[in-house]
Amino acid sequence: MSKKRVLFLCNANSARSLMAEALLRHMAGQRFEAYSAGVEPDEPQQAALQALAELGIDTAGLASKSLEAYAGEHFDSVIILCEKAQQHCRDWEGNTDELLFWDILDPRLNPRDGAYTQTLEEIRGRLRLWLSVQSREA
Repeated sequence: MSKKRVLFLCNANSARSLMAEALLRHMAGQRFEAYSAGVEPDEPQQAALQALAELGIDTAGLASKSLEAYAGEHFDSVIILCEKAQQHCRDWEGNTDELLFWDILDPRLNPRDGAYTQTLEEIRGRLRLWLSVQSREA
């Protein structure tokens, strides 16, 4: 059985989508191939990588990529993590069986201590629910 392909989209592909990519690989890498991209890619945020590392999640190979890098490719699921990426999704030329929108606050805009850890936990919680639905549908 081949792995399902999942693409996480965000504006900069520097925090939320990278965290989601790494988390899905960590949580269910035997069942899914995880990818991420951004509308306007920027360098990975060190605080995001640090939050992943603190949970023992591998960050090797994580890099910001452009949405265009995946144009024309098929993904079983595309999960959009911010409103700006959702607005630009119509520009995405790939195809998908499932398109989801999870509006997750940019940790750079959260003034509280531990904002990146909080964002990571929110993504992990949503992934747990999504994975339970995927298991039932399999």
